[in-house]
Amino acid sequence: MPPTTTVKPDPSDERFVQAELKGRRLGRALTKLGKVTREQVHQALALQQGEKKGKKLGQILVEMGLITASDLQAALSGMQGMAFVSIAGRSISDEARKSLTAETARSYQVVPIQFDPVTKRLVIAMKGPENIRAVDDLRMLMGFKVSAVVAQPEEVDAILAEHYVSQDSVKEVLANIEGSSAVAALEGRGASIDLATLNEAANDNNVVQLLNLVLLQAIRDKASDIHLEPFEDEFKMRYRIDGVLYEMQPPPKAIAMAIVSRVKVMAKLDIAERRLPQDGRIELTLNNAPVDLRVAVLPTMFGESVVMRVLDRGNVQLSLDRIGLREDDLEKMRTLINKPNGIVIVTGPTGSGKTTTLYAALNELNTPDTKILTAEDPVEYDIEGMIQCQVNVDQELTFGKLLRSFLRQDPDIILVGEVRDLETAQISIQASLTGHLVFTTLHTNDAPSSILRLADLGVENFLLTATLEGIVAQRLVRRICAKCKEEFVPTEEMLMELALKPENVKGRTFYRGKGCDACNKTGYKGRMALFEIMTLDDTIRELIMAQANTAVLRNECRKRGMRTLREVGLLGIYDGQTTIDEVVRETLDED
Repeated sequence: MPPTTTVKPDPSDERFVQAELKGRRLGRALTKLGKVTREQVHQALALQQGEKKGKKLGQILVEMGLITASDLQAALSGMQGMAFVSIAGRSISDEARKSLTAETARSYQVVPIQFDPVTKRLVIAMKGPENIRAVDDLRMLMGFKVSAVVAQPEEVDAILAEHYVSQDSVKEVLANIEGSSAVAALEGRGASIDLATLNEAANDNNVVQLLNLVLLQAIRDKASDIHLEPFEDEFKMRYRIDGVLYEMQPPPKAIAMAIVSRVKVMAKLDIAERRLPQDGRIELTLNNAPVDLRVAVLPTMFGESVVMRVLDRGNVQLSLDRIGLREDDLEKMRTLINKPNGIVIVTGPTGSGKTTTLYAALNELNTPDTKILTAEDPVEYDIEGMIQCQVNVDQELTFGKLLRSFLRQDPDIILVGEVRDLETAQISIQASLTGHLVFTTLHTNDAPSSILRLADLGVENFLLTATLEGIVAQRLVRRICAKCKEEFVPTEEMLMELALKPENVKGRTFYRGKGCDACNKTGYKGRMALFEIMTLDDTIRELIMAQANTAVLRNECRKRGMRTLREVGLLGIYDGQTTIDEVVRETLDED
């Protein structure tokens, strides 16, 4: 009888990984791979309980010289059901290499090693099993059947450097689209496109790559919104960065429907429905940071317009210390939000940062002994420790209905996304009168005019004076780019726009951005908030009861230390943070 031989398990054999390693503990996985014995694992565990307390088991085994870093990576990959392979010197087919754009490959730090264009099966190699979200994202972004293996980080970097060193531009991807089958299938068809053709065009690899490139560039450039807009003779693509829209090279008008349909597929919307507005959501993870895209589709005369709001949850500053409040305003804000009851309003136009300010306030109050309920439309950021509810008009779940239910949930603090009607205002007032602190938003030009807006909705003045504690108006202005910041002397005309004369600014230094690669030649990088904080005391309440006009209220508040948006903007200019143009664009001279 021939002697039996032990076959050493192969960590690159996917069947072995799935059958023997997936779901195992690290010690067991390494034993199955034949890298260590059970006794050696127990020895390392004993050290973990003693002199090497706090260290991970794998790290201890590497330090003991029992395994290599590659052995550890193979075991960790196997525990996730992923094979560990070597891709050094591996030749990658053109189909595989072109299946992902350089932007996508570099953003997710993966390389495609196999691709079947018929079945659309893609195998990617990644640097570690912890990047598993990349598989889900690529399935949604590309529409492929994606599976993953793990390779050495330096091997992945080598292939990225060899094949994906230059970033694809939208111009290059558009050049590929011009003669693609998607354009040929949709050219001249107008609205009479059958669902099968539209679905096929939406999944065309050129269309998919174009949209992915647009999304990834927008996220990389920290755009707040992406606009896809149909016009009679063209289809525009624009980003909003730091509050300003920038136009990209437009794609062929023929594939407008294919691009919109691809967005709908990713957002799980109905691609057959082209006559009604639709709202959806796309969730991605880039550089281990969660990114949400809120999708709004609107039918127009020349097709469907799409706006995607980019919510980079990893980049948002949910702290009152970091939203741009000046020191004395920060103190006022903290006094307001720590009131035992009452209403605090944050006001400003759409996109002025109201939600971020409210979340920063709630984040500070979010302690184990405080119950916080929010009614939002939509819920923009998921925050642990708060119970967040989304308005659903289709199901008749309005702000009013949610608020009625909130009062039976024994909350301490309530956030109402927006006061849109008298019903919402009345229930908010009722909540504050019964001992709750209520945060909400309005759309008004400044803090004092919020009183007039609430009166227009039908709120009685005596209820306003009994419940309202403070109003915070805010605007966002662009910051001067730190890389190309330079001093300059403003002209008399520029000073006149601020209602200033040269003698008013004698000895002051003004700055602007010259424009560089870091700020895309704009002279600006990032934004800062301007805050106007109006607090109510007995005198202000008496003026409200007497139905004083907005100008009288504003003047009285300024006597009590309130800085207007224009005045805060001037301080930002004098501090060298922003420019005259930005403050003039975003604020009014109340005088």
